[in-house]
Amino acid sequence: MAVVKVVDQAKKEIGDIELAPEVFEVPVRPEILNLVVRAQRAAARSGTHMTKNRALITGGGKKPWRQKGTGRARAGSSRSPLWRHGATTFGPQPRSYAFKVNKKVRALALKMALSSKLAGNDLMVLNGIIMDEIKTKKFAAVAKGLGLQKALIVLNEVDNTLTLSARNVPDIKVLMADQLNVYDVLKYPQLVMLQSAVESVQERLK
Repeated sequence: MAVVKVVDQAKKEIGDIELAPEVFEVPVRPEILNLVVRAQRAAARSGTHMTKNRALITGGGKKPWRQKGTGRARAGSSRSPLWRHGATTFGPQPRSYAFKVNKKVRALALKMALSSKLAGNDLMVLNGIIMDEIKTKKFAAVAKGLGLQKALIVLNEVDNTLTLSARNVPDIKVLMADQLNVYDVLKYPQLVMLQSAVESVQERLK
């Protein structure tokens, strides 16, 4: 069982916390992480792209010229895909790109992502971040003191003061523990979790 030190927002050590091996010491399998990240990104696609087929284009009901005798090729509609202003053949239509990944596989991938952060010494556990007012400058100073450059901060309870203060700081994202996902954990090199968030995540994933 791994033991990680707990620090305050001034980066002073105030204690430690034991991390459950079944959550933070899981062997990493890249193919599982790849599958879950692809599924997450695919589900986020809007899929609203669209082109008009012949059924959706106005006009074209009248035959442009008679079938025979003109010396021109046969034509049944001025909205043919071969004509200017005509329809699009086999063009994209609105669709969902989402595909199913089993719940147990998604949970396993999250454990692997968390384990990779611990193994790479990229996990920091804080007892809390206290912001007395919504101030980006103050949060940026706290982040600098903690050595955060591109980090994901995980909270257990909603803290609007902290969330709004961090919103405009580049490369810093604040996320709730119940919203923790594989893509964000892997995207940000540094993972910062409040002690209460660690306990919540461990309870959920055990």
